[in-house]
Amino acid sequence: MSVATLPWWAAVPVAVLLVIGGLITLVGTLGLLRLKTFYQRIHGPAIAISLGAGCILVASMVYFTAAQSRLVVHELLIGAFLLMTAPVVAMLLMRAALYRDLRARRAAGLDDNGGDCGERESTPGLSDEGIPLGQPAAGQLHAEADEQRADAAGGGGR
Repeated sequence: MSVATLPWWAAVPVAVLLVIGGLITLVGTLGLLRLKTFYQRIHGPAIAISLGAGCILVASMVYFTAAQSRLVVHELLIGAFLLMTAPVVAMLLMRAALYRDLRARRAAGLDDNGGDCGERESTPGLSDEGIPLGQPAAGQLHAEADEQRADAAGGGGR
């Protein structure tokens, strides 16, 4: 059975599910590009994998069930595997990044609460160089971090 001979009751849901799945995956990709820190970036793909791939898998089930005139459930196994592994992988990536950041903070002389072990004053949520935690490029100051330090020092112009 070709796409041209697929019944309309199967073609319409397949098309709608494929478009919805593609849009959800696109939104997850845009979230990956747009968000600033690693901890924010991890949520977009984790949601997109679950919802976007789920819509695409259901569309595949409907298409092959109509095309072969029998129930096709291979996609259920793929969907179950994705639903079980995607949150676990996201959690493990976040824990690894948190561990990396905590090690970097301890090496820089900061305590676990964001305070400095020495005499310098630090801003919670920022590393020793003033970089928001979770940024991969250590040592590069961003405009946002500079503004936060200026506000903390009273130079915000208010």
